[in-house]
Amino acid sequence: MTEHAPSAPGKVRPPLARDLVKAVAIEHGVCIRPVAMRRTDLSTGETQIVNLPCGHTLASVCPPCAERKRKIRATQCREGWHLEDEPVIVRADPDDEQRFWMEKRAEVQAHAEKTEAAGQDASELRELLGEINGELTRTGVVGRIPTEVPDRPKRSTKRRQDVPDLPRRPVSSRTVGKVYTAPDGKTFRPSLFVTLTLDSYGRVKTDGTPVDPATYDYRRAARDALHFSKLVDRFVQNLRRFVGYDVQYFAAVEPQRRLAPHLHMAIRGTISRAELRQVAAATYTQVWWPPTDTVIYSGAHLPYWDHRERTYLDPDTHQPLMSWEDAVATLDDEEAEPLHVGRFGRQIDAKGIMAGSPDSNRCIGYITKYLIKDIAECHEQGTPAQTDHADRLLDALRHEPCSPACANWLRYGIQPKSAKPGMTPGYCKNKAHRREYLGYAGRRVLVSRKWSGKTMADHKADRKNWVLARLAEAGVSATGHPTEPGRYAWELAPPDHPDVGPIEQRLMTAIAERLEMRRQLDQATAKTDLSATQEAA
Repeated sequence: MTEHAPSAPGKVRPPLARDLVKAVAIEHGVCIRPVAMRRTDLSTGETQIVNLPCGHTLASVCPPCAERKRKIRATQCREGWHLEDEPVIVRADPDDEQRFWMEKRAEVQAHAEKTEAAGQDASELRELLGEINGELTRTGVVGRIPTEVPDRPKRSTKRRQDVPDLPRRPVSSRTVGKVYTAPDGKTFRPSLFVTLTLDSYGRVKTDGTPVDPATYDYRRAARDALHFSKLVDRFVQNLRRFVGYDVQYFAAVEPQRRLAPHLHMAIRGTISRAELRQVAAATYTQVWWPPTDTVIYSGAHLPYWDHRERTYLDPDTHQPLMSWEDAVATLDDEEAEPLHVGRFGRQIDAKGIMAGSPDSNRCIGYITKYLIKDIAECHEQGTPAQTDHADRLLDALRHEPCSPACANWLRYGIQPKSAKPGMTPGYCKNKAHRREYLGYAGRRVLVSRKWSGKTMADHKADRKNWVLARLAEAGVSATGHPTEPGRYAWELAPPDHPDVGPIEQRLMTAIAERLEMRRQLDQATAKTDLSATQEAA
């Protein structure tokens, strides 16, 4: 028997077939995680397995789908940034399905309120309300109706004394920017690209790590990240009230090298830098939550769940913990202080941008660059110092309450809102505590309602309609799956369905379809260009 010599160190081996298929799929923009759906033609009863794109927004999961989403976002940003006319938004009349779910919503809501008024548990009804809200969203209803009245204790609305006052003006319905006239008579309508950052937590090096980790304020950094979205909302409110018109924006949240979130914001129209600094300096958000200075339960000494009372009890006295509502009610005292006050830092960058300029395209690419990555992926943590910095921030986030329903409230002797069994301090399942989010669990893209007058679905349909129109102009017959509304019923195909097939086979089929679609589009483009050349001649 002949012995084979061991492979030479560093020798590159041939690729695996499955890896090659994925690489080719990514190269041609084909989803590498297709979802097999069973489509039934309601008129003929014919069924067919159709592979739909997964639609994931992260490149680490599916690069083609993430890139497709990013391009649609870039189009959305471009179309709304320099509008010259007010966007027209037309709302459709409710259909029968939407009316049906809203009636069910009202019936379950009334039943839940009667159950709670009788002192009985209505948690299942509240969960059902959430499911009905999901059905309403599925049918295209925009906005959500809360499942319960928010618990907001009455407090003074007087502004804090440590922030400057901010004049308030009536907000007009105007959304487009002002037109300016140059000395030579030319008119122009500039817009803005603004970057807002949080305050300093301590000096940092060029790689974002603290100069002195022992004095770096990780606790404030964690709380600022958890409540950053509230601060951004307050800034937009203050800005609109200050300038006196309905400011429209397209914004993206990403972390700095020090791992603190900051905001890139494309604003329609122009506002002076002095006014932006004034609004940012006067903007703050107060988190009126119970104090977390004293740790009551830790380690193995933790409250336990009582299934009969459906509440957490003290392990020593066996008495129920203070409810969230009672804990918040203690803050009605005039001497009470908020748990956290969030503010922006002094550094504000604002740049005027003209429509169609290279700067405009560059900023659109920059603002959408990191949307296909997790917060933690935006800046690689390659050095031991960067990894240690992220670990310290995560350690501060581990026991920091992220919401009224966070399990960490048990650590401070407070019953979490809507408590349920299995909650353990330090192990909250909210994504804000995960490494890939670094405390910020809000939306990565923030778009005002009157930005472009279109939804993401509208922008996606525009791309599809452009391709179909291009093919029709050239007389090319497009192939693909018909999508007439109301004609088909869709359901998820089981993995063991005989027509689903292995993933490699499905990817090969999708690659072939994509190559045929590209061939058709190239053919249509060539015909259109030839016709244009002949007309010009």
